[in-house]
Amino acid sequence: MDWGSVTAEDLMDALREVDWSSPPRPLTEFFSRFTIPRSYSKWNSRLKCNLYYYRTNYFILIIFVLGMGFLRRPLAIVAAMLTAISIAFLNDSFAVTFNEKVTRTVRRFSPHLAAKLRPPIAPVIRGRPSTKRAIHICGKPRWMFVTVFSIASGILWFTSCNLLTVLWALVIGLLATVLHASFRTPNLKARLNTFREEFRAVWRNYSEL
Repeated sequence: MDWGSVTAEDLMDALREVDWSSPPRPLTEFFSRFTIPRSYSKWNSRLKCNLYYYRTNYFILIIFVLGMGFLRRPLAIVAAMLTAISIAFLNDSFAVTFNEKVTRTVRRFSPHLAAKLRPPIAPVIRGRPSTKRAIHICGKPRWMFVTVFSIASGILWFTSCNLLTVLWALVIGLLATVLHASFRTPNLKARLNTFREEFRAVWRNYSEL
């Protein structure tokens, strides 16, 4: 993939649709080799490639910085966790996996309630769904859970600490992410992983035809 031609919108769509169930990259690889990009195009391509490849590491890094910044404020740590969950719900793979696990757990105690938690079935016309299947969690649209968790985390941020401190901690986490993605040299594993994700996306679109 030519990461230089990938727009920020394409990168966000890829992060939203990619499978996040894979564990973070090892620290020995995460802090392996750093070099200065030779040009703006090289830096732009490297930044997007690393943001995609080390996405889980960066997500954990930002949450870790937020947690360390409010180590003596339990409510702020809970707010950081709720913020992380609301962001994770924006990813299709995480939302679908979370919904399946909740439904499977509820089915053990109440199959009737588990049936109500299933997402609505889209009508099928000529063997194909009439509309693209939307992501549902516990039978409700995903945006409802994202909104509820975002509001709850915002209230906890406001009541537990100064919002300016939250912004500073978030800026530090984002700055550390951008610096690492800018100077970490993409390795062969990152490029091979990109090709594998591209193949999976093409195969998934082909199978839906």
